[in-house]
Amino acid sequence: MASSILKKQLKILTIPVFIEMALVMLLGAVDTVMLSRYSDNSVAAVGLDNQLMSLVFLVYQFFSMGAAILCAQYIGAGLQKRLVQVVGMALVVNLLLGLAVSALLYLYAEDLLLLMGLRPELMGDGVVYLRLTGALSFFQALSLTFSASLRSADKVVWPMVVTAIVNVLNILGNYALIFGHWGCPQLGVEGAAIATATSRIVAMVLLAAIHFRVHIRRFPLSYFRPMPWEELRKLLKIGIPAMSENISYSLSQVVITYFINQISNEALATRTYCYNMIMFVYLFCLSITQGGDILVGHLVGQWRHQAAYVLGNYFFRWAMIITLTGSVLLAIAGPGLLRLFTENEEIIKMGVWVLVVDVVLEVGRTSNIFAGSTLRATGDTFYPFVVGVIFQWSIAVGLSYVIGIPLGYGLVGMWIGFALDENIRGVILMRRWRSGKWRTKGFT
Repeated sequence: MASSILKKQLKILTIPVFIEMALVMLLGAVDTVMLSRYSDNSVAAVGLDNQLMSLVFLVYQFFSMGAAILCAQYIGAGLQKRLVQVVGMALVVNLLLGLAVSALLYLYAEDLLLLMGLRPELMGDGVVYLRLTGALSFFQALSLTFSASLRSADKVVWPMVVTAIVNVLNILGNYALIFGHWGCPQLGVEGAAIATATSRIVAMVLLAAIHFRVHIRRFPLSYFRPMPWEELRKLLKIGIPAMSENISYSLSQVVITYFINQISNEALATRTYCYNMIMFVYLFCLSITQGGDILVGHLVGQWRHQAAYVLGNYFFRWAMIITLTGSVLLAIAGPGLLRLFTENEEIIKMGVWVLVVDVVLEVGRTSNIFAGSTLRATGDTFYPFVVGVIFQWSIAVGLSYVIGIPLGYGLVGMWIGFALDENIRGVILMRRWRSGKWRTKGFT
């Protein structure tokens, strides 16, 4: 009976999270699709910018990720005051962190892109897009915290609704400002940046209003006098390993993108096109894991570890089945889909082989997403970090470089290196999950 109730709750949580994450991914993909009608070079420049912005957003997830895990466990244990303390501190710290990072992105946009090896002919578009989206990125830091807090309390519909509204605004803004419709100037990449940044501001305002109305209505000062340093310590204990692992991954991807940029503009554009298609393949895995981890956190807070283990295995099986099915279908449909983006035959040929190799990659990625995220939801945060750093740099960076450039297999060879990295890490992290060592890592 309890098992069937948990599975029903999982479905209720997963569907809105799935829609929200699809719309979040669509927000980035829309810029790519619409700019592909402008030029392949603009796609390559914005693709490199978004690689850096993904790293920045992972930094912002530092405290929001920790807050989400603690909130889920505190809700399970009925600790309302500690819930309010955690969310309040996460919001303040993320705001300060966001303002500092936003200033750095605006002031040093060109230096960062030079460091990443962006080609001179792409630099103009790259700097414009990064300065506009980066300077206002602190709004995303707050949005991530509000959204994580709402999801931890099972209020997953609200972030989904906000993301849907924001996507509509972004599409309309892109249409008007990239191509100069409805009396607006034709701004190209700058127009895409303005539309995206404005959409993120609107998202933060809506999420804040909803959060104060349906979840935590106020943050009493008495809850923060004296400062709840123990809650900050717990946030750091979760957030530092989680953030460090994700930053390590993103930095490794920045280095990999630098290598890809050395191959050719076509290779960089191919990577951007393929990535924007592939991310929709593992979307279900991300969404069911996020939904499931809310319940796992609640169960760990209640000390129901066996129920958490059974539920985790259940949603992992479904994530693997659906992700692999989607990956195979994408590989089959690859040639036709790539022709929707570009007429460049070199890009299409390269992209088709990347999508074929990605079928194998998704086996490991699904295991990584599930095991890494679910271990963190139980409080086991350090082990995934150590495994991630070791293999991301030795295999995803080192081996993919050797296969792709010195051995001459190009982008496809590098994708083979990525597949090896994901699968080796997947095996190791799944063994950790099945060992049950996470059962002693909770925070309640």
